[in-house]
Amino acid sequence: MSNSYVFYQGKIVKEEEVKISIRCKAFNYGLGCFEGIRAYWDEETNQLYAFRLREHYERLLQSCKALNINIPYTVEELCDWTLKLLRKNEFKTTVYIRPVAFKGSDHLFPTLYDDDNRILIYCHPMGNFAGKDAFRVCISSWRRISDNMIPARTKPTGGYLNSALASLEALQNGYDEAILLTDSGYVCEGPGENIFIYKNGKLITPPPSDNILEGITRDTVMTLAREELGMEVVQRSITRTELYSAEEAFFSGTAMEVTPIVEIDNRKVGDGKPGEVCKKIKEIFFNITTGKNPKYAHFCTPVY
Repeated sequence: MSNSYVFYQGKIVKEEEVKISIRCKAFNYGLGCFEGIRAYWDEETNQLYAFRLREHYERLLQSCKALNINIPYTVEELCDWTLKLLRKNEFKTTVYIRPVAFKGSDHLFPTLYDDDNRILIYCHPMGNFAGKDAFRVCISSWRRISDNMIPARTKPTGGYLNSALASLEALQNGYDEAILLTDSGYVCEGPGENIFIYKNGKLITPPPSDNILEGITRDTVMTLAREELGMEVVQRSITRTELYSAEEAFFSGTAMEVTPIVEIDNRKVGDGKPGEVCKKIKEIFFNITTGKNPKYAHFCTPVY
């Protein structure tokens, strides 16, 4: 990785120069939080656009506040460093950006009450993360962690063991991905993505009170559904059996983008093919990620 540059503790350095102790609390206990951000390359304009960069760093700092990880940067400074990092790496392709804030102390006790706060940002090329045009999914036997256990809306590094177990179960049973339920039995989200269903002319998605991550892509989808498709968007609890009777279902997320779900627990969603609402939202979404729609130009930060 000698040609890869990362941001670490106030500097842009070669990735190979960053060393983190095997005793580090982030490694031993998962004491950290992170973000996932996309920058989309547009061949037509020869430009790279960081998508909703500011909103992602606003959420990162909110996560840091909740976890007592006090990093000395503003949203504006983090945005500036990210743009400098992308330029330093000379990316000419769509890129995934991963900021991680964490406790770097090597003291044994798993406490968030210390002052060794660190942040790094790395990035790498990423095209279609989903790898498929549509997903077959199952309801996981693992329940989603609740806000009063490990707050999911903070994107905690340690909390993703919950996600990994759900995905493992799904893959081992021949599915593409999992859907997790809350302790109350309501639909929550996927291991790393939010979920929507379409039924009776309404787009429906679980509310923040059902322990979801308040996704940036989720917010984008809701905005596009309302403003571009004139659709009513409802945030409310969804029961498991509602998934089976939905006309459409799809995931949303920074890595996942907008990906249709065509089967849940061996039951076809609608006619078992990607639905028209999902396809329309997906088309509009990809159109705005590269600055081609002036109405949403504020979502895109040009890198070069």
